[in-house]
Amino acid sequence: MTEEKYRRLALALPEATEGAHMNHPDFRVRGKIFATLWPGEKKGVVMLTPDQQTVLIEAEPAIFEPVNGTWGRQGSTIVKLAAADERTVRSALQMAWRNKAPKSLRSP
Repeated sequence: MTEEKYRRLALALPEATEGAHMNHPDFRVRGKIFATLWPGEKKGVVMLTPDQQTVLIEAEPAIFEPVNGTWGRQGSTIVKLAAADERTVRSALQMAWRNKAPKSLRSP
C-alpha cells in the first residue's frame, strides 16, 4: 500500500476532505478527523473504537498496532502501509469513517 493509494481510498469515502493536523495530512468527514497520513513514515492512523482496534490487531498484527499513550487506548490505530493490502486498508478506513460520520451519511 502506498501513501498515495491510502490517500485515494480515504478521499473516496462520502464527503471526505483532506486537511492538515500537526504538520501531516488528515482526512475528515464534516470536520471530524477519521484518519491521518504520516508521509515518510509509511504509516497511516485510523480512528477506531477500542473494540474495533482489538479485532484488527488480533486479525492482522503485522498491519495494525495501537498508537502509543492515551490516543491508542482510545482506539487510534497505526496502519503499517508497507504490510497492508488494499482490501484491509479500505475496510479500516470505512470503519473509521463510520465512527465519525453523522448518521445521515451512513448507510443502514
